[in-house]
Amino acid sequence: MLAYIIRRLLLIVPTLFGIILLNFVIVQFAPGGPVEQMIAQVQGTAVDATSRVSGGVGDAGQNLDQLQADTSTSFESKYRGARGLPPEFIEELERMVGFDKPPHERFLLMLGNYLRFDFGESFFQSRPVVDLVLEKLPVSITIGFWTTIFLYGISIPLGIAKAVRDGTKFDAWTSAIVIGGNALPSFLVAILGIQLFASGNFVDWFPLRGLTSDNFDELSLLGQIADYFWHIALPIGALVIGGYAAMTMLTKNSFLDQISQQYVITARAKGLEERRVLYGHVFRNAMLIVISGFPAAFLSILFGGALFIEIIFSLDGLGLLGFEAVLNRDYPIVFATLYVFGLMGLLIKLVTDLTYVLVDPRIDFESREV
Repeated sequence: MLAYIIRRLLLIVPTLFGIILLNFVIVQFAPGGPVEQMIAQVQGTAVDATSRVSGGVGDAGQNLDQLQADTSTSFESKYRGARGLPPEFIEELERMVGFDKPPHERFLLMLGNYLRFDFGESFFQSRPVVDLVLEKLPVSITIGFWTTIFLYGISIPLGIAKAVRDGTKFDAWTSAIVIGGNALPSFLVAILGIQLFASGNFVDWFPLRGLTSDNFDELSLLGQIADYFWHIALPIGALVIGGYAAMTMLTKNSFLDQISQQYVITARAKGLEERRVLYGHVFRNAMLIVISGFPAAFLSILFGGALFIEIIFSLDGLGLLGFEAVLNRDYPIVFATLYVFGLMGLLIKLVTDLTYVLVDPRIDFESREV
């Protein structure tokens, strides 16, 4: 097993290289790059996310207005919206974001920095990207972790109960609830939750934003724990309600498939207790397909559904950071978030394979080719 783990860890390197290379190539052809965003900011035509960045751009941001005032030669620029701006001004913008170098040099320089986990500095926030990622990552990890725990904790027992009682009234009523949950996206559940439980229109039981209260540091340990779960109740609840339906039906169908197998019929014929048949034989095999969906479930929560939840509940996480970076064309943050999510996804997939072995020791990854 150790050899398999080493091979998988070594495979992470070329996989991350492919992810970064593909996205770097795509970015080169994307319109409205960081230079255009800075031009729009200087000219006062920036909108949406670009209008929220500060006036200074990078360390040289405070000199841009003076540089533009000191140069008056107009020229035809390759950048949209730059007509009439002095060439020295455009060259300074290119130097600030590293676009004064050819693409292959920028890519090789970025790879060398990423090996040291040096993601550079944000174009628009004038802060090291690694500081921004480390600042936002705990929020996203919190959302993803607790949502996954509650999602599996509810869906697996419910799916097993539905499989055991297949065709009964319990199965019919719970199926109606599952269908209702499947029809409600997480962001809609979040909005409904705010209106019902946090807006004061009906009741005002939960806070509207943030992970902790302003006086969090003044609370006792139990008070801090209670305050933390009080704040995450609505966002985690919205994600769980919006995602438990698929996991419940996956668990039910997996159990139904295993219950009809010959080894289950044989075990029952030998007089084994039903609980031992279900949890000693069926559970181990049925859970394999459920566990295989863990990486996708966690990452989709982390970067997919959680993005809307972060916006709605003002949770300043990594998903929101990456989304705003894409709008701003803040490429250091874009590539850093892709790198972090890619690395996390590959490591989670390895953990999933190890979990396979814990669930069913008959699985031997050692003899497999990666």
